[in-house]
Amino acid sequence: MEKLEQNFSQDLDQDLNQDHKNNSRAITDAQQGIHENLEKVVRKHCGNTYRKPIAEHTLDAFSKIQQQVEDALAKGTPLLMDSFCGTAVSTRIIAKQNPDALVIGIDRSEVRLSKQYDDSVPENAILVQADCADFWMLAQRAGWKTVKHTILYPNPYPKSKHLKRRWHAHPAYPSLLALGGEVELRTNWKVYADEFCQALAYSGLEGVKSSGVEVIDVGESFKPLTLFEKKYKEAGQDLYRCKYVL
Repeated sequence: MEKLEQNFSQDLDQDLNQDHKNNSRAITDAQQGIHENLEKVVRKHCGNTYRKPIAEHTLDAFSKIQQQVEDALAKGTPLLMDSFCGTAVSTRIIAKQNPDALVIGIDRSEVRLSKQYDDSVPENAILVQADCADFWMLAQRAGWKTVKHTILYPNPYPKSKHLKRRWHAHPAYPSLLALGGEVELRTNWKVYADEFCQALAYSGLEGVKSSGVEVIDVGESFKPLTLFEKKYKEAGQDLYRCKYVL
């Protein structure tokens, strides 16, 4: 873990030098408050089946790990999913924190996933190059259930016209919910967290609950899970969290 943290800091310094302004500034030119169409969009998606064809590369990636995952589930191994994991720093940390679980880190970028660190990928972690929405749908169809699912600092698409690009307003949102367990979103844009929490109320699911929006305590004991999280913390931004229990 020490080597991983050293590399984490080195990569952070490089990223800050290259693009500090773009990557760590607060979101200001953005929609104000929960989108007026959020309820309409979420209810529509949760009441209809998403029929988009699955991308071939995601089908291939899923098929390569399906047996391994299902063997683990059959043995009672907890399944954790880390979507949009980027360079998989978070996946490595989560896997080390949960040695008895199987952790799947998913990102669409081969370049990001191939980032090398001194610490190798833990044996209980799998990195998958795939479209996350497609992967969720395949996992739902296969009957997989996650114990925990992390979505850390997704692209916020802060302009009002881009509501449907946010994951709680995406047609694949019902598949995310169907995977169950605890879902944790983290973001530096409060509106995203507010919408993510509110979307669950519009999903039509019963017996589920949301934590509400929490400001993450970034005191001395706080250890960031991603490069973005550390950048935002060091820039003095508030960080927000919303959890579902499904």
